[in-house]
Amino acid sequence: MEYSFSWGAFFVGALILGLGAALTIWYRPLADNLSGGASSYDRYRLAGLIACGVGLLVMLNLHTLIFSWFFGLFFGGGTAA
Repeated sequence: MEYSFSWGAFFVGALILGLGAALTIWYRPLADNLSGGASSYDRYRLAGLIACGVGLLVMLNLHTLIFSWFFGLFFGGGTAA
């Protein structure tokens, strides 16, 4: 599969990146209000950082290459013996 840039994926990725950054910045108040408090601070911060990474992948439209490679391992193109 060949790489192609997409403006739609860029804006969706920017939205995901912004939400992940907001979660990374304000993880303490969110963890206090939405779950158990101090015991879940690291989980919220990790989720925010993972969202930032996914947002970058989507912004650059690299998620389609990764998905096609991953699913090609299981479903594609091999020869049956």
